[in-house]
Amino acid sequence: MKTTDTPAPVPAESGIGLATAGAPAEKPGGRKKDGSVLNVFSHGILIIWAIMVVMPLVWAVMTSFKDDNSIFSSPWALPDKLHFDNWARAWTDANMSEYFLNTVLVVGGSLIGTLVLGSMAAYVLARFDFPGNRFIYYLFIGGMSFPIMLALVPLFYVVNNMGLLNTIHGLILVYIAYSLPFTVFFLTAFFRTLPTSVAEAAFVDGASHTRTFFQIMLPMAKPGLISVGIFNFLGQWNQYMLPTVLNTDPDKHVLTQGLVQLAVSQGYKGDWSGLFAGLVMAMLPVLAAYIVFQRQVVQGLTAGALK
Repeated sequence: MKTTDTPAPVPAESGIGLATAGAPAEKPGGRKKDGSVLNVFSHGILIIWAIMVVMPLVWAVMTSFKDDNSIFSSPWALPDKLHFDNWARAWTDANMSEYFLNTVLVVGGSLIGTLVLGSMAAYVLARFDFPGNRFIYYLFIGGMSFPIMLALVPLFYVVNNMGLLNTIHGLILVYIAYSLPFTVFFLTAFFRTLPTSVAEAAFVDGASHTRTFFQIMLPMAKPGLISVGIFNFLGQWNQYMLPTVLNTDPDKHVLTQGLVQLAVSQGYKGDWSGLFAGLVMAMLPVLAAYIVFQRQVVQGLTAGALK
């Protein structure tokens, strides 16, 4: 039986090998120190940014419960008592209730229409290859780069000729057209990240394209729909230029127009407490929507990167 001889150990030259083998590993103290300094710096920037964002919101809410004298005499102090009459005055006397209802109707209808039409167009552009696919896609992308200010005059005449001027449904259609380019751009990239095996299995089972889209693909795209819905909700709720040009009827004004009307109608008297109360009324729905759906927004923005 053959055996393998064990090779003789090679002597270390000048003790270099022994010294290297026995040397302790270098402590990563420098790297930890650099990382801690970077963490402190980044956290400091985030804290400063949070203060810059939160402080105006807190100050506006606090000021809405003050009277006019306290707003100018002690703007940074807490209110001596909660003046709920500011909110009641803004809600009734300044017609904020009507403006709020008009805004809910316009934004609700336009948001539903934007998500339905945008998701359908994005699904077709992302899943089907046909002549003109990229051309249509880039048309939507081009709509994002077109300044809305350049279209105000021709848009006014188009809406007027269609008999939709100073109407709620006319403003809804304009909002949908204004929000579709970004919605299609966002959802097209999102639909491309969804697995094709699920849709193929549905087709094998005999499902139509319509059923596959509404019952399978659309629920899978829920994070993306919520994300783009929040962005559209913010833009449409705070829109001022389009309703100012296309909605001149005082009975159909939205919240942004109502706040301007509240500030202008007071003249030199200046109902500042009522104005801040109306401002907080307009701000609360947007803030509540983001707080409720903040997790879904993050999931929708990171879904494509994670996949």
